[in-house]
Amino acid sequence: MVLCDYDEVKESTFEPSDVEEKVSNFPKVGITCFSRKLMDRFVNAFNAQEIAVIRNANERVPVYKITYKNVSFALFMSRVGAPACTVSYEEVMAMGLDKLIMFGTCGVLDKKIEDLAIIIPNAAIRDEGTSYHYLPASDEIVINQKYKNDFINILKENNISYHEGKVWTTDAPYRETKNKVLKRKEQGCICVDMEASAMHAVAKFRGKDLFQFFYAADNLDNVKWDKRSLGNLDRLDDKEKIIYLALELALKML
Repeated sequence: MVLCDYDEVKESTFEPSDVEEKVSNFPKVGITCFSRKLMDRFVNAFNAQEIAVIRNANERVPVYKITYKNVSFALFMSRVGAPACTVSYEEVMAMGLDKLIMFGTCGVLDKKIEDLAIIIPNAAIRDEGTSYHYLPASDEIVINQKYKNDFINILKENNISYHEGKVWTTDAPYRETKNKVLKRKEQGCICVDMEASAMHAVAKFRGKDLFQFFYAADNLDNVKWDKRSLGNLDRLDDKEKIIYLALELALKML
């Protein structure tokens, strides 16, 4: 299989530093999410200052600096899907980022997990292609070990319940068949996303810290797909509160 053809050589013919330069005084810890509506609320709430731009063929993605409790953090919106998401991550690291908190929606594979519930993935099934260019082939990757207890303590301090388990990362959301859902559940997966295994592979390859958590959205553990709060405008005020969980963890990651 081509995906088993991992090359351990660190240098590539095309490096992130060929595209992005170091940014002076770039914050060492950053936060990223996938929702443009949440990003707009971030920017407005913290009077974000644009300090750089991620450029691609279709759009410009601003990179901001925000201040929370007198500490500066980087902030940018990630693109959906492992290849696009990891490219942005690589380029922001080239600007000077060391540690990143990433959060966003996931589909649940257990209908008992309530809408907007916090989920902490502890391993990711590698059903995507990107991660195999950063780590040798394997079925899954252990993730989130370093800051998991810190985040759990934040949740407990705020009386927020959570679920912990494996995430199934896939490139093909329209091929999440019933058979595959059942198989991933048997492997211990409680949710599904499109970026986790790839993003954590990149972090491990680059020797950087990444912590990721989800807020539960659509339900795949049903006869018929249930959208629940997947839409960008659904329960937006409740989703905004999740921003502060990420910020509190960012303080601890310093």
